[in-house]
Amino acid sequence: MIRSSPKIEGIDLFDGVLLEKIRNESDIASYGSIRFRPLNSNDYDKGKLIYLTDNFLQLLSQLTEVGNVDKNQFLSRFHEMKSAGGHYVIVAEEKNTIIASATLVTEQKFIHNCALRGHLEDVVVRTEYRDQQIGRLMVSIIKHLAKQLQCYKLTLECKDRLISFYEKSGFRKEPGNGNSMNIRF
Repeated sequence: MIRSSPKIEGIDLFDGVLLEKIRNESDIASYGSIRFRPLNSNDYDKGKLIYLTDNFLQLLSQLTEVGNVDKNQFLSRFHEMKSAGGHYVIVAEEKNTIIASATLVTEQKFIHNCALRGHLEDVVVRTEYRDQQIGRLMVSIIKHLAKQLQCYKLTLECKDRLISFYEKSGFRKEPGNGNSMNIRF
């Protein structure tokens, strides 16, 4: 069962009721003392009073380069994402520490009767919490959220070494459509 954290000060990136609906309408079971909730505007400072390395951005740095993001930059981007809509950053929290995160970004399309396409992004679990199925649970929550938002499909890009992880969560390479290309700037 997904449990929401008690309301903390600040602003949630999206309405936490969406996660409550997933808890009530899915087979996701309780996961001990871990709470699942939307990213909050206070998460820049989350954990800094206890450990200097337990906040949201430090967690993301275990996935990729974050850079030197100050609080004003964090809040500016947070409010831009909230205003634009379509960004669903979910965090898993235990004992005031953000231990995992995953993001659903929705893309508005003209095809498929003006449907939404979902993109699974930035799945990361804090090093000391890995191998406890938390990553798989985060992916499952994102899948349920994408269905709830009526996305016609959910896609992701991953490193080769992670293909089997995502296949175990139901993702498949599409024949003739398994290429991912990019230009980095």
